[in-house]
Order: sequence, then C-alpha cells, then structure tokens
Amino acid sequence: NLLDCTTKWLTKAATDLTTPSPSSLGSLSSSILGCSLPNWAANSSELPSPTMVLYQGYLNLLLWDPDDDEFPETLLMDKIRLQETESQLHQLTILASVLLVARSFSGNVLFSSPEFVDKLKCITKALAEEFNSRPQETMVSVSEQVSREIHQGLKDMDLTALSSENTASLIGQLHNIAKKENCVHNIIDQRIRLFLKYCLVCGMQESLRDFPGGLSLIEGELAELGWKFFNLMHHNQQVFSPYYAEILKNIIPQAQAQETEVE
Repeated sequence: NLLDCTTKWLTKAATDLTTPSPSSLGSLSSSILGCSLPNWAANSSELPSPTMVLYQGYLNLLLWDPDDDEFPETLLMDKIRLQETESQLHQLTILASVLLVARSFSGNVLFSSPEFVDKLKCITKALAEEFNSRPQETMVSVSEQVSREIHQGLKDMDLTALSSENTASLIGQLHNIAKKENCVHNIIDQRIRLFLKYCLVCGMQESLRDFPGGLSLIEGELAELGWKFFNLMHHNQQVFSPYYAEILKNIIPQAQAQETEVE
C-alpha cells in the first residue's frame, strides 16, 4: 500500500483518542489547567469522529521521534515546516515558563511594564536558542540574566528588592525548567498543545478570544504559532481529505454512519 505510514499514523491517533495515556491532552485535569476542559478535550470512551482522529494525528506530528522514518506519506512535503513548528513550540514553552516563574517572584507591578516584559522576552529568546543542545547551561545563563534584570527593574521602579533567599529560589526554579519532569515546563507545554488543538477544532478566530491560563504573556507569539500550524494542517486536510476518509473508514467503521467524510 502506498499509504502504509499514513495508515499507521492515523491508527495510532485513533488509539490515542480512545485510550489516552496519562500524558495525553485529553487526560489533563481541570485542576492543573486552572479551567474546565471543553467537551472535545475531555476523556471519552465513545468512538471518536474521523475529523477528531485526523486532528489528533496532526498534533502527534509535533511529538514526532526524529529517528522514526515512517513519516506519513501525505505530509512529507510539510515535514520541514512541521519540524520548524515543533521547534518554535519548544522555544515558546521555555519562554512562557521563564516569564511565569519570573512574574511569581517579582510581582505584577514590574510585569505591568510592557518595556520590561519585552526586554525579558528578548533576553530569554536569544539565550534559549541553544536549549535543545545544552539545556542545563542555557538555563544557568537565563537564570543569571533574568535575575539581574528583575533586580534592576525593581530598583528602577523603587520597589522592594528581592531577598537573597528569594533570589536563590528564583534562580533555582529557573534552573529546574531544564529538567524533563519540571512541573511548570510540562504544564506550559500541555497548554500550548491544547491551544493548538483548539485552533484546529474551533478555528483561529474563536481560539484567539480565549488563551489558556499562564499563556497571556506570550499571546502574540502563540497566535503566530497557531496561525502557522492551522494554515499548514488546513491545507493538508483540503488536499488529502478523500484519502484520509477512505483510510479512516477501516479504522473506525462504526463512525461511517455519523460522519462519512473528513470535513
């Protein structure tokens, strides 16, 4: 079969939707997200629709193992752009994590200054470019620079300086963002992926009205990522919809009565 890899990819997506793993988007608890999940994001034992399987497949492409050479045939033309999107997602995860930790220590007054936030963004973006190859060293550099900027920012605004204890805690928490099990990093990553799922399911206009909690400081960057991913996947869906519909009939045959086409 010319579309063997595409079939495997969609089969895995259907499995992910019906038996979500603890780390999957659907299994995120509302307490972690700080908001209730929309109906389409909640766990469900019901048979997923072909369209939802396709969207899950698209999201799985942003978790693709580079050593896995069974990339879906229908998306080979988009592979490089998808890798760029995945890289951008990782950069935004680091950026939002750093800003969230920094704000928790320096307070809302400092972060109500657009100039200060933009400066922290520029510093973090520049330093985080090497995160994938040198995560620990990168976060050491980021933590030192961010700590310095917060200290100076508080001083410039005549606000109370951070105590040495809080400074050490700030630096420690920023260091920890480099760890795979870091709670802040993982929650931000999940929320960005949830936002991208929302973009596919509900469309861009609806998605841009309501950003997930913790991502307000990167709304501009997130909107850019959302549009890029949405346009790329929407075009692929338009071109290959008949092929996907045919494959999905065999994966979830019971769904044919409800939805015979990937819309």
